[in-house]
Amino acid sequence: MIKTAMVMAAGHGTRMRPLTNDRSKAMVEVGGKPLIEHMLDRLEEVDVERAVVNVHAHADHLEAHLKSRKPGLEIIISDEREALLETGGGVVKALPLLGISPVFICNIDAIWQPFEPVLERLIEAWEPGVMDELLLCARADWALGYAGKGDFNIHSDARLTRRDGDSADHVYAGVQIFKPDLAKPFKEERFSRNKIWDETLKRQKLFGVELPGYWMHVGDPRAVMAAEAVLKEAHG
Repeated sequence: MIKTAMVMAAGHGTRMRPLTNDRSKAMVEVGGKPLIEHMLDRLEEVDVERAVVNVHAHADHLEAHLKSRKPGLEIIISDEREALLETGGGVVKALPLLGISPVFICNIDAIWQPFEPVLERLIEAWEPGVMDELLLCARADWALGYAGKGDFNIHSDARLTRRDGDSADHVYAGVQIFKPDLAKPFKEERFSRNKIWDETLKRQKLFGVELPGYWMHVGDPRAVMAAEAVLKEAHG
């Protein structure tokens, strides 16, 4: 079982303005609760015990909210107030907090309406002797709030390759299983986790699982309204 997660919550949320004028993107509400709570609740459902949350924009407000959560999930802050390090550098900075066992790394702007358990499927597919990273991937044609060309193709053995040509079938859905040691060769500086993925791809150790459900990328106010409509219809 995976007991620790890192939740990436340090971004400015520029595309989410004006909703982020007075709060972090993680605190924008969708379906009656902040985006970060959607992810933290999912993690608790699969018995994660510790969540390392990086903070930068409106950090005091986000920290106060996290301290007010009900007892249960241990929240540990990775403070990026002085410098925003993006998705790669943020993981490097948090390494002393993550431990040595595989962890979840999660984005807060990714939510889903599942057809069957999602994180459970990711855990069941994880083979640490074969895989270095395992990404949750959504079908690009089933993605709300996403207008890109796709990120990866999933092959029959579940290995991933980058988009080659005009489009790829799947997009990274914002959650992965990750071996912390993979970040150790990198400096604590601003960079994307794509740099780590590229090294894993060279070793043919990057794998993917298709998300069994409807994925929603909540990146701007219009996507917030669309996601709320989907959740309202699903839950009555």
